[in-house]
Amino acid sequence: MEEKGLITSSVPRSLDSKNKLFGFELPDLLFIFMNLAITNLVFGSSSYRYSLVWGSTAIIAVSLFFLKRGKPDNYIQHLGEYISQGSLKLAGKPDLKHRPFNKESNNGRI
Repeated sequence: MEEKGLITSSVPRSLDSKNKLFGFELPDLLFIFMNLAITNLVFGSSSYRYSLVWGSTAIIAVSLFFLKRGKPDNYIQHLGEYISQGSLKLAGKPDLKHRPFNKESNNGRI
């Protein structure tokens, strides 16, 4: 019987690559450009359009860049989920999401 070695295949180097552009994550860029589009739609024809449209967008971009520096990926999303959840967790409260595997007991038999 001939012995076979471990079968291997080539794998790309970055399986879990971070999607960043200019140091921003993609949801951050979506938020920045949505702010730019909405403020341009609302204030685009006013005389203060440069300060309102580009100023607010620049302030949001700079604040996101420096507030998220050194934080893990998707930090703002997880922070929002943490804040939106209730702060009181009860140990004796029944878990409504739990569904038992078998409803009837089989007394240890498989």
